Amino acid sequence: MNPRPFKVLGIQQIAIGGPDKFKLRQLWVDMLGLEITGNFVSERENVDEDIVAMGKGPFKVEVDLMQPVDPDKKPAVHATPLNHVGLWIDDLPKAVEWLTANGVRFAPGGIRKGAAGFDITFLHPKASAEFPIAGEGVLIEMVQAPPEVIEAFAKLA
Repeated sequence: MNPRPFKVLGIQQIAIGGPDKFKLRQLWVDMLGLEITGNFVSERENVDEDIVAMGKGPFKVEVDLMQPVDPDKKPAVHATPLNHVGLWIDDLPKAVEWLTANGVRFAPGGIRKGAAGFDITFLHPKASAEFPIAGEGVLIEMVQAPPEVIEAFAKLA
């Protein structure tokens, strides 16, 4: 196996799904004090989410509070309470190329802009015959880290 040409820098986000994001907001915003930083709605991804955050600067972590636009459609963002974990990646295209070549399965959609404006892609939660490595039941979002995040994590090394 060739050396890994990318680094996972840290947690970018945790996405939590439920039938009613306002109930999620009661805990995460009203009780725990996270700050609402945005909202994202996508019919294609069947999601209406509030973006809340903790921490500052490159160490800020998003908590996406998600409900489906239509509870009867897929993807069912509310069906798994811990919907996905997002990881900062220093070089997303290299990561996708290397991981794919080494048998990691990605969800359909390729690299695209995510809710927070960063390039993203998802590792599939289930392996296949062609791609025997996957999230083992967990959807994992890979997020292209911006230069200031890469720089901040480099200072920690």
